[in-house]
Amino acid sequence: MAEVRNKQVLLREYVSRYPKESDMYVTTSTLKFKLPEGTNGVLVKNLYLSCDPYMRNRMKKHPTYYADSLKLHSSISGYGVAEVLESGDSNFKEGDLVWGITGWEQYSIINETQSLFKIPHTDVPLSYYAGILGMPGMTAYAGFYELWSPKKGEYAFVSAASGAVGQLVGQFAKLLGCYVVGSAGSKENVDLLKNKFGFDEAFNHKEEAGLDAALKRYFPEGIDIYFENVGGKMLDAVLLNLRVHARIAVCGMISQYNLDHPEGVHNLMNLITKQARLEGFVVTNYYHLYPKFLEFILPFIKQGNVINVEDAAQGLDNAPAALVGLFTGSNVGKQIVAVSHK
Repeated sequence: MAEVRNKQVLLREYVSRYPKESDMYVTTSTLKFKLPEGTNGVLVKNLYLSCDPYMRNRMKKHPTYYADSLKLHSSISGYGVAEVLESGDSNFKEGDLVWGITGWEQYSIINETQSLFKIPHTDVPLSYYAGILGMPGMTAYAGFYELWSPKKGEYAFVSAASGAVGQLVGQFAKLLGCYVVGSAGSKENVDLLKNKFGFDEAFNHKEEAGLDAALKRYFPEGIDIYFENVGGKMLDAVLLNLRVHARIAVCGMISQYNLDHPEGVHNLMNLITKQARLEGFVVTNYYHLYPKFLEFILPFIKQGNVINVEDAAQGLDNAPAALVGLFTGSNVGKQIVAVSHK
């Protein structure tokens, strides 16, 4: 049975506070290049990997929400795009292109094939299935259309707006005819929001003396819908600026992931006075809508009405830096890792 060298990114130790590149390491092992006898899994060649903020929580020994801890000295796992080389599952065959949960390595044996989706359209870049056409895209779609129930003319705010999810939520809102403002952590990303993604306004939250004052400046009449990616002080400021019957879709809280003691939120009374709704969601509960999502978004992409910006790190050696960079705001657009090209 042939063996191949398999470069991998492994977790060295569990992380507290901000992750460092040294919390991970790159090594090369050998892999038997054939599925074990009787397996129902698939052997894949990984093409692109997705760097996502939720992965930070999995780097803790005891995660604070639904995702399991990563195993020390084992390949990191996350969303990616891959080519099936051998299949023990009748739903997949050699040559199929898929996206879903895979390993941060050149080749992976995936036994939980229920986490994989076939890629039906290859007339767009395959890397899109690590972002806009994969989990981040589905997250934006579910939060915007299923939780927000948006209406034309409403005032929409998106935090961490230049990331994979936020950039898409803002574009959906503009397509519907909303007034959209986004926050980001650098001048480059603020320019991206206004000049590339078509947000009406955007601001650098790091340069604002006070977030409440910033939101009052951009939303003098208040906020109807807020897509929550940050939490902490940003959420507290938003609560002070809600309109009656506002809706908040809670996708993530990146400002809290690296704190030993998360920041409290003090303005929850405004949910009562503004008769507002705050609801968290997990994207996997909406994957049954994936065919509907593709049918909706592909024409917009092909017509240029929805723009996708990627920040691609080249090779597994650069994967730790790419993941850590999410938490310092060094990425411009959706952060991916290109492992191999089809």
